[in-house]
Amino acid sequence: MKKTIQIGLALLLFTVAGCQKQNEEEFPAELVHFKPYENNPVFSGSGTGTWDNQIRERGYILFEDGVYKMWYSGYNGGDSTEKHLGYATSTDGINWKRDAGNPIFDKKWTEDMFVFKNNDIYYMYAEGNNDVAHLLTSTDGIQWKEEGDLTILKTNGDTIPSPYGTPTVWIEDGKWYLFYERNDLGIWLATSDDKITWTNVQDEPVIKMGPEEYDAAAVAANQVIKHKGRYYIYYHGSTNPNWADPNENALWTSSVAMSTDLIHWKKYPGNPIVEGDHSSPILVFDGEKYNLFTMHDIVWLYFPD
Repeated sequence: MKKTIQIGLALLLFTVAGCQKQNEEEFPAELVHFKPYENNPVFSGSGTGTWDNQIRERGYILFEDGVYKMWYSGYNGGDSTEKHLGYATSTDGINWKRDAGNPIFDKKWTEDMFVFKNNDIYYMYAEGNNDVAHLLTSTDGIQWKEEGDLTILKTNGDTIPSPYGTPTVWIEDGKWYLFYERNDLGIWLATSDDKITWTNVQDEPVIKMGPEEYDAAAVAANQVIKHKGRYYIYYHGSTNPNWADPNENALWTSSVAMSTDLIHWKKYPGNPIVEGDHSSPILVFDGEKYNLFTMHDIVWLYFPD
């Protein structure tokens, strides 16, 4: 009997060690282990009654030529107040300078943006009024041109009604992929040939809510990266099914999932990756290491732990 128990314990320890090793391979420490900067937050709304008295989720940060470039949405009033686009820069990710021309785009409601550069053109996919995603382009990241609202189709060609927001784009081998949410009830994946009209890869979400509590009530993508042959999606989630009610104190967190094909995703067992009500995570590589920023509704900086 004693020998049987010993064998059982040995098998259990072997299994646990195997799972731990697999998790470490699938979710490298440099992508999931972070510690907060001691003097957070590093950026927030002005709080002075200006156009960006408050800022909204999701801003976006790129690191180019030694400069951190941040695009963010600002507003002065309640959640229903139109959101406009702001721009700020930093040399260290800590001290930020707002652009003198802010807001740099105010012709259309623009918030929750995703920004990338492709063939010397900046592309911004953002939410407009009523969570309808739209596209803007720029040659310098400051002067933006509105390109129009997105259209998303089901696999059978039927048009999906709004809302569809928190647009997140990935490009590989010339193919454009769009991750988006619908009322934060899941993350869907679509592709496009013209950057405006998108067709679902499948009509079921590729990332669903739950089963753990931290994202049981809402999920939305923020960013996709590729690291050592695997894809990683940084996303935010909530525990509160009434998160849309402004009177509710909904907790929003930052999490990661991994995939080998962009369709089937495994959530990190250690989610959420940072403590507290800090979401809309954006991973920024500074040339040496990955730093993490959370951008709802104040900006926190995290260093590798």
